[in-house]
Amino acid sequence: MPNDLQRSIMQNAFKLASFAAVVAIILALVYAISETRITQQQLNAQRQALNIIFPETQHDNDLIDDSFILNLLTSEFNNLDLLGLRESSSAYIARNNMQIRGIILPAIARDGYSGDINILLGISTDGSVTGVRVIAHRETPGLGDKIDLRFSNWILSFNNRSLGNPEPAAWTVKKDGGEFDQFTGATITPRAVTVATAKALQFFEENKSLLLAL
Repeated sequence: MPNDLQRSIMQNAFKLASFAAVVAIILALVYAISETRITQQQLNAQRQALNIIFPETQHDNDLIDDSFILNLLTSEFNNLDLLGLRESSSAYIARNNMQIRGIILPAIARDGYSGDINILLGISTDGSVTGVRVIAHRETPGLGDKIDLRFSNWILSFNNRSLGNPEPAAWTVKKDGGEFDQFTGATITPRAVTVATAKALQFFEENKSLLLAL
């Protein structure tokens, strides 16, 4: 009888352990599938954003797959500090028929009213802006957040502009004698984004031959 009882206990323990193992495997598979789906959704959202900054009509490659790292420690580029980056970041190459049509650069305006303003800037080979988007900020709702396309078309004012259009001195807000509008009750935020965009264009011009040879 004791042997039967011991055998029964061992069988039940084995069944419980097997059940627990099966459950663990199922949960791991569910997590892996969910994580893959989330990652794919994030990539799709990122790809969509990049294709807005550099329109799909102007390139035929996958921008996410065609990227390179702006390494703050070992950069081969001149004056990388113009981009205001706080860590090494990805930049993207737009190609059409294997020919480079432009670059999408990350940049940070460090002097926003409420801190850093992260932007992505598309620049064609002739140095003109294809699009600018703010991807992260903490600016004041109803005031500084007009840099976000969801709340204002202000950010579109950079489209087709370049360092020569307007002249470098005019790459600031009208209150400072520049070309670009400020917001009612909020000058610091649009000034920061405008200057950061001009600095990114300057970085492109200073490194143009290297960037267009990638």
